[in-house]
Amino acid sequence: MSELPVAVIGAGPQGLAAAAHLVERGENVVVVERGHGPASAVSEWGHVRLFSAWPELTDASARRLLEPTGWSAPTSGYPTGAEWVSDYLAPLADALGERIRYAMTVTGVARQGRDKVVDAGRKSQPFVVHTVDADGSESRLLARAVIDASGTWGLPNPAGADGFLAGGERAASDLISYRIPADVSDLAGSHVVVVGAGHSATHAVLRLSELARRSPGTRITWLLRRGSAAKVFGGGSGDELPERAALGSRARKVIDDGVVDLVTGFRVAEFRRTDEGATIVAEDGRAVTDVGRVVALTGFRPDTGILRELRIDLDPALEAVAGIASEIDPNIHSCGSVAATGARQLAQPELGFFIVGAKSYGRAPTFLALTGYEQVRSVAAHLAGDHESAARNELALPETGVCGGSGDFDDNAGSCCSTPATLQIGRTPSIAPGPARSLTLETS
Repeated sequence: MSELPVAVIGAGPQGLAAAAHLVERGENVVVVERGHGPASAVSEWGHVRLFSAWPELTDASARRLLEPTGWSAPTSGYPTGAEWVSDYLAPLADALGERIRYAMTVTGVARQGRDKVVDAGRKSQPFVVHTVDADGSESRLLARAVIDASGTWGLPNPAGADGFLAGGERAASDLISYRIPADVSDLAGSHVVVVGAGHSATHAVLRLSELARRSPGTRITWLLRRGSAAKVFGGGSGDELPERAALGSRARKVIDDGVVDLVTGFRVAEFRRTDEGATIVAEDGRAVTDVGRVVALTGFRPDTGILRELRIDLDPALEAVAGIASEIDPNIHSCGSVAATGARQLAQPELGFFIVGAKSYGRAPTFLALTGYEQVRSVAAHLAGDHESAARNELALPETGVCGGSGDFDDNAGSCCSTPATLQIGRTPSIAPGPARSLTLETS
């Protein structure tokens, strides 16, 4: 099988970096990308500015591949997704050239002639990557190893708090978006509800708050499942990613200024269509009324359907690679960043198969580009037979200053980083009566 290529699924940041490392080591590699160009998922959120600076967004091997072309690495600033593509990812894809096959959707990965059940001769068989192109033509790519860097962008979580679509969520789909809006002008004068507590939700709230400031009659309500909003505002000066800290500080201000109504402990159970739009009902009976549009940004989950004929080991809760789950579990981890992970932690029961990047983290929300670059460096070294390099950890991650853990999911416990203080968060939104609650947030 040594003459067969390593197949990389996905031409995003980690997939392209994996290919660069393999090329640098003299390995044959083929990248299969469903989009018509590189980093198609990043391009979909091209209007969003990253909170990682340029030096944290480029891979070392990729830089070495690009520099002979006259490209120079940006050294400062925080690019948008579109700038990340145009100034780095697209040039990297150009340097990789015909190794990338665009408009090819992977429909399955298996062992040649062996379904999941068969043991006999399994390890000696190459992988088969099943694909279909834009015209519907099917093909198969044989590979000696496979790196799945397909990400999670294509499978956003629903608004429903139990992980399934809330009642009526499907019927109200014309009112619900699961992406950060690029243009919010058409929402002027309406009541917009954002569901979610991560950085995507914060971005959306801030974009919408600008609309509310300049367009009278526009109302923004922000629904959090947790009883505390402490983590929304980040680690402040303790966060070594200053743009992320600034994002949290800006979010705190629009709430303190009364531009955005924040509601904690609200777990969506049902959408009810009305003449005005919709009413959103929580598990505890509270309701947000007169809703014109919903932006549900509750994270993503990995699509493992293409891997159903492979023997893989995923954590039952996170759907992350089992070997790294204990390092990234938000139910366990507190302040600071998780350790970098490499080939040893990412190894699967299916010898020669690796899941990297955001997909390796499953539903865990703590993935950084730097983490993925270290993953693919280690995996490429392993596949090239350089096990000493594969075993090294060559990455120091910045401290987040943001507390994790699930201890505050059902109460208003404060940040684990310091003693909490209670602040009023602004005017009361239009919420129908339900069990008593406090419109407060905990902050350090």
